[in-house]
Amino acid sequence: MSATGSGTDGGTRGTGGDVGGGAQATGLARDVVAALVEAGVVDAVLSPGSRNAPLAFALHDAAVAGLLRLHTRIDERSAAFTALGASRSSGRPVAVVCTSGTAVANLHPAVLEARHSGVRLVAVTADRPLRLRGTSANQTTEHVGLLVGAPVLDLAGGAGEAERLRDLLREASRGRPGPVHLNVQLDEPLLPTDRWVPDVTVPPAPIEHPWRDLAAEAVEVPLGPRTVVVAGDDAGPPARVLAQDAGWPLLAEPSSGSRTGTHALRAYRLLLDTELGEQVERVVVHGHPTLSRPVTRLLARADVEVWDVDPHALWQRRPFVVARAARALRVAGADEANAGWLAAWREADASVSAQLDRLLAGEPGLTPHEVAGAVARALPPGGQLWVGASSPVRDLDLMVPRWEVGARRKVLANRGLAGIDGVVSSAIGAALARGPGSRNLALLGDVTFLHDGGGLVLGPEESRPDLTLVVVNDDGGSIFSMLEQGAEEYADRFERLFGTPHGVDLAAWCAATRTPHWRVESLPELEHALAQPAGGIEVVEARVRRDDRRALDQRIRALRPA
Repeated sequence: MSATGSGTDGGTRGTGGDVGGGAQATGLARDVVAALVEAGVVDAVLSPGSRNAPLAFALHDAAVAGLLRLHTRIDERSAAFTALGASRSSGRPVAVVCTSGTAVANLHPAVLEARHSGVRLVAVTADRPLRLRGTSANQTTEHVGLLVGAPVLDLAGGAGEAERLRDLLREASRGRPGPVHLNVQLDEPLLPTDRWVPDVTVPPAPIEHPWRDLAAEAVEVPLGPRTVVVAGDDAGPPARVLAQDAGWPLLAEPSSGSRTGTHALRAYRLLLDTELGEQVERVVVHGHPTLSRPVTRLLARADVEVWDVDPHALWQRRPFVVARAARALRVAGADEANAGWLAAWREADASVSAQLDRLLAGEPGLTPHEVAGAVARALPPGGQLWVGASSPVRDLDLMVPRWEVGARRKVLANRGLAGIDGVVSSAIGAALARGPGSRNLALLGDVTFLHDGGGLVLGPEESRPDLTLVVVNDDGGSIFSMLEQGAEEYADRFERLFGTPHGVDLAAWCAATRTPHWRVESLPELEHALAQPAGGIEVVEARVRRDDRRALDQRIRALRPA
């Protein structure tokens, strides 16, 4: 392998073995960074270390040359989720770079999420040379295979590695989406003796979704059975287009990219447990549906035929029986045999949605659903919303309006494994990828916020995007009160095991990181705060109750079409 470019201050043209008087580590690091840029990486997130110093210097030189944006985070876990968010927003591969040892293990949560949600995350880890593996050398462990789910290339600067590196990064950029792992063996000396002036061309942005080129492969869906279209995470516009062409109801999760147009239903999950839901004969699934137990039960029904659409070829096997799988689907025309099918769902949806709004308006104080609704209304055309797992994304699911087609509102979430890890960092990364001028919002719970509170730790020279983090604070884990363990017979243990009140002063937490903070306790206060963003990263803390959450959820589930 050989680095492209020249040194300054008396340096010579770089090679993998000797770069400007340096050594193997400098040349190999520059090769890797050059290959990243050539693969379309324009954002890289670095965590500091000694063994990854050659990569750090090479990234800095590439950033000075205007080839990429360099972001530094002191915590590898936060760094990885920052990169994940940036990739999810931009569609480009984004690199996270760390040193050896436990630093690598801290990348794993984000790598797992990238694997299960098809995000183009490139993990670049610095390693000791091969001769030190299996020894007690400091910070030395087995990196290869540690990041389960990511194809790995173990690089030492040997012959033939350059082509394998570029092939893997080409696949990471334009092939099947998901993470890759570059493990870079770096031997001492680790510091360069010159500055690198890269001679690398940044390619155009890759196509974010392969469905744009799949029209010729589309399989025709026969009309006849009473059908609904389920759009899970990252389903994209094809779910909406299919539903509109056929005249079928669209059951779209907030992060599906399909919750637009005339066929999307707001209260669909409440309708699935009604007589109308029992009449479904076929489901067409796009994306990764994970939010709703009613949807899970629907897909598991023996009397329902399931067609599955997976343009990425991401899913090896679904957890439900699939009658037909395809990369794209089409219909010959509107489903005239079921002309009243969509109308019945729309009428029921309007009835239940109106009842839900009246129920929430009659509640004392601010409810989490009203917080979600206010955030959804505050998202302008062209805006981006990152939503956390657990209750907030489910509350948002009931409150998102039927947005217009073409307004380019983007709702993103870590739904691959639906964890609460790294949400603050993911939202910041996604906002950084959008650049200035975009309205960026995030909706998350207090436990999720605290789980990644370190994501607010940004150095004084780091870019700070405009991002409003709306934290729904009910002092604990309200999601569990709505599940089986929230039943009365477990009340004597619930708070210790699941409710987990923390009592943290979020204003003080924000003050420690110099993050502007608002605390609101009413809907008008929240709407006022959302209408006047302070600029940069800010936190709006919405205080809500938790003690009545189970009862409120039961009343919502009991709503039925009038």
